[in-house]
Amino acid sequence: MFRIWGKEFKDNHMLRDTVICDDTEDTRTHKIFHALDQICHEFDLSTPIWLESNIREFKRHAKVRFYQDSFIDQIDFDYLELHVIEED
Repeated sequence: MFRIWGKEFKDNHMLRDTVICDDTEDTRTHKIFHALDQICHEFDLSTPIWLESNIREFKRHAKVRFYQDSFIDQIDFDYLELHVIEED
């Protein structure tokens, strides 16, 4: 099972969160992108752009934060965080 926790934060408070589970045989990268799409759909957000800093952070910690500079649209929160919480 592959699970990613998506969280939206403003002023150091979590506004909402969701966990996306994926038990397909897809690659890790595809699972991450599918989970991000599902989280953004559930939170009614545009999909953020992966900047080099996001990629480095995710590779290092299996966690990434998307700030305003990753979104095309204006966001009303401080950042969106993705965190891999389970991987087989």
